[in-house]
Amino acid sequence: MATKQTTTHKIKIKKGDLVKVIAGSSKGVQGVVLQVLVDSNRAIVEGANKVKKHTKPSAANPNGGIIEKEAAINISNIALIDPKTGTPTRVGRKVNADGKIVRIAKKSGEEIK
Repeated sequence: MATKQTTTHKIKIKKGDLVKVIAGSSKGVQGVVLQVLVDSNRAIVEGANKVKKHTKPSAANPNGGIIEKEAAINISNIALIDPKTGTPTRVGRKVNADGKIVRIAKKSGEEIK
């Protein structure tokens, strides 16, 4: 069985960013990025794309059962929230006064922390 080949692009979203889901079953949900999976162009967003997972009893979960957790979403289906306006925006890169490359919001030009 062949593994799925994906082309990796420059991922402009990082762990801890506030994002909005713009496509899919969780469309409209805002949340913080918990993890970015660079190899598969996906991210896990807090409160979005919830799935039910059946677990066997273990030391951590002695009863087992069904737990609800976030699944990964494709990077193309999430947009960063502009820190100034609070609306979804694209991300650009710019050299600041110190000579460091920083991420900026395309809508407002505001620097993203």
